[in-house]
Amino acid sequence: MEKRPVRRSSGRVTRRDFLKGMGTGALSSAVLPGLMAQDAIPTKKGRVPVFDRKTISLTVNGAALTLPVAANETLLDVLRERLDLTGAKRVCDRGECGGFTVLLDGAPVYACMTLAVRTDGRSVTTVEGLAKGGKLHPVQAAFVENDGYQCGYCTPGFIMTTAGFLAANPSPSLDQIKGALSGNLCRCGNYAKIYKAVAAAADKMKGA
Repeated sequence: MEKRPVRRSSGRVTRRDFLKGMGTGALSSAVLPGLMAQDAIPTKKGRVPVFDRKTISLTVNGAALTLPVAANETLLDVLRERLDLTGAKRVCDRGECGGFTVLLDGAPVYACMTLAVRTDGRSVTTVEGLAKGGKLHPVQAAFVENDGYQCGYCTPGFIMTTAGFLAANPSPSLDQIKGALSGNLCRCGNYAKIYKAVAAAADKMKGA
């Protein structure tokens, strides 16, 4: 089909140009003051300037580390891109699927929604750090024994959420298990076996 020539204005401001300019101006007026006001991020050891870098010290899977991070760098970025710990998955990358769950001081958090600067002086555990001395963690063993996985992509997130949950609630009901895992999505729909695996893990941990 033949392209029609584009009409060009002879120096006049069109209605479209006017509306586009108004939209851009309104967006700038709304966004820029907010960015300028948020000039620093509060952390455990003080405020870190936005768009700056800070050297943090943290423990990852029992190893003490010190590394510089950008103020907008996430914990997931650090784990996957800097430390080559790829168990935490980059799935939705907006805190909706739970595939990126790790333990921060023993509590489950979304690594994609946690700024690395906020982990300064804290302890991080990923799925790579659960097994000890070549022996699977009870949660890992329970997931294997009860087929609590299918494709396995979401499994690390489920395992880390379960490990943190059972440490705080060693004798959960089925409803409590479902509530604890409500922030993790299994695209294969293997929830029945996942819940069974969590209950089995609770029994294993109490036995241990």
